Amino acid sequence: MTDSLVIIPTYNEIENIEAIIKAVFDLPKPFNILIVDDNSPDGTASKVAALQEIYFDRLFLEKRPEKLGLGTAYIFGFKWALKHNYNYVFEMDADFSHNPQDLLRLYETCITENLDMVIGSRYVKGVNVVNWPMSRVLLSYGASKYVRFITQMPIHDTTAGFVCYSKKLLQYIDLDKIKFVGYAFQIEMKYKAFLKKLKFKEIPVIFTDRAQGVSKMSKGIISEAIFGVIQMKINSLFKKNE
Repeated sequence: MTDSLVIIPTYNEIENIEAIIKAVFDLPKPFNILIVDDNSPDGTASKVAALQEIYFDRLFLEKRPEKLGLGTAYIFGFKWALKHNYNYVFEMDADFSHNPQDLLRLYETCITENLDMVIGSRYVKGVNVVNWPMSRVLLSYGASKYVRFITQMPIHDTTAGFVCYSKKLLQYIDLDKIKFVGYAFQIEMKYKAFLKKLKFKEIPVIFTDRAQGVSKMSKGIISEAIFGVIQMKINSLFKKNE
């Protein structure tokens, strides 16, 4: 039995899914994995189901009927984790942009410093991004600076998707009131933690662009982040934090 669950949302990750699962299970600390698959037409869920025969007590699969957004996949996973009583819950991409070895650092930092959230940060010490075109680096870095300015959060990588949450944080935040469904969900979770004065820290990680598969970034996701953050800030000024 382990106290830690890694949630990996998937949509068309057949090239990566087996390798990322094996990489996590090869770590010296045991982590369980929950795959939340949004009906990938490439057979991602079928590959996971086959691997469950090997990792029957460590690998879990939840299939959703359609592509419903990254944020809703994580909220689904958080509720699943709370129901199954995990103490530490991790967000991680399937495409190796997040190094599975860094799960150990996120976990140890959360444990030893008694934190509620640890962020694997691309920008806390310079810019640690590999194989991204300069245009995307500038977009991502500029977005985090923009969000930090609007929200006043003391976080350098506000859009980071490599995060360890404590059970306490997930219980304390009303998950049903998270509004964003795309990548802006990452901002909203951090902002909720900040407003509730929960304890968090950024640690540096190296982010490497995917070698296999296709990025899910879109103009709609960017628009949600840019305009949604302003509305989120305004709402926080006039409403009791939830």
